[in-house]
Amino acid sequence: MHTKALYIFILGVLLMACSQQGPHSQTAASCLEEAEAALANDSTRLGETLLRKAIQLAETSKDWHTDYIAHQRLAEALSQSNPEEALRLMKQALTIYEQHPDDEHNYVILLDYAGTFAAQVAYINESSFDEALDFIHRAYDIAKKNQMNDMMCQTLTSLANIAWAKEDYRQALDYAHQAEAVATDELRTGLLQVLARSYLSLNMLDSAETVYRKINPGDDVHLAYIVQSNLAKIALRRMGAIQVEDSVAEAFDKVEDIYYKALEQKDEYYQETLRQEMENQQLEYHSTMYARTLFIIVIASLIVIIAMVLVIRYRMQAQRQEKQQLQQEAEHQKAQLHQANEVVAFLQNFILERTEVMKKLNQSGDSLIYLSPHEWSEIERTLDAIDNNRFANLRKQYPNMQEDDIRLCLLTRLGISNRTIGNIYCISISAVQHRKLKLKKDVFGESNPDITLEQILNRK
Repeated sequence: MHTKALYIFILGVLLMACSQQGPHSQTAASCLEEAEAALANDSTRLGETLLRKAIQLAETSKDWHTDYIAHQRLAEALSQSNPEEALRLMKQALTIYEQHPDDEHNYVILLDYAGTFAAQVAYINESSFDEALDFIHRAYDIAKKNQMNDMMCQTLTSLANIAWAKEDYRQALDYAHQAEAVATDELRTGLLQVLARSYLSLNMLDSAETVYRKINPGDDVHLAYIVQSNLAKIALRRMGAIQVEDSVAEAFDKVEDIYYKALEQKDEYYQETLRQEMENQQLEYHSTMYARTLFIIVIASLIVIIAMVLVIRYRMQAQRQEKQQLQQEAEHQKAQLHQANEVVAFLQNFILERTEVMKKLNQSGDSLIYLSPHEWSEIERTLDAIDNNRFANLRKQYPNMQEDDIRLCLLTRLGISNRTIGNIYCISISAVQHRKLKLKKDVFGESNPDITLEQILNRK
């Protein structure tokens, strides 16, 4: 950190030395280099000032290459704070390049940036993305024609971002997969972010988590924040913790605000350093403040993560308890239902045993039994009353059944033995068994020998 501060200090001295030599001693190219160095150290306002100066010098000296590059860099620097101005500057850069072309690779970069900034403006204003798509499709066509794999990846990634902004997540995923096929190592991180975001928007949580875990933030604090916050969202969404997810997202947003405020403080720190290059004691103070700010960000992030883990654990415990409670309730209801069924069966048997016909059947022994039509009707009415109209429904379902078949079903449902049934029909036990098999197969279409007529009737 001290080395970086010393570098800025030396840069300030060089800038002052250059300014003392006169306004025309600095070239547009050198001014552009100084601006890029300032931007690399997060000194945004100083970088913007130097870029505007580079544009003036380039236009004066007709250094067209530096002119459109400076327009491009300034547009990038303003893309977050003033996207409409950034788009205007990129269009100006394109105009300069098209009047003085030199390298088609740079042309593709300019078109891609113009499309990105146009998409940003369209997203903010909720307007059409047609202009943005036109820029990027032109860039992609040139990159594809010249086999520029890096720019093909970049433009496809930009198209995926626009599709995602239009909420066409399937299209975004398709573009991201195409970009992945030609991705270079330096562009892979940005591509993976788009790919993971598309999976997450489609609620494909496993795929989104796999891609986010492939991203290696390294020293990039903001990228680490993006990865960890989205992994947290995935974990919470899997558990259906919507309210917790919203709370954690709000907490991460606050951490992000702290991060950007830290960057602003860093910018102010470098401005102050350049104005007071000889006050080393003041420089060290600002450096310490910056380190503390970053430390606060890390601590805040850890607190949020710990809170998130605690909430997740609490949610998991609550879910386990709820599941156990549901299982206990289900078992209790099952036991109650079984008891109720036993009571119903007991009452049904109690009613049947006290009918005159059942008394007649139970007391007949081995003698022949005669049941009158009225007694058959009484049996059927009794069974329908306690069995939810079982035999009335059976007659409707099988209108062609013979009356003898209905009566055999009645006796079977009553649990009458084959011997007693044989006494009623004046046939042998084997003949009764044969009639049951024939009824089961011909009327009910059941050929499985393991399934009895009683089981068939219980299902009706």
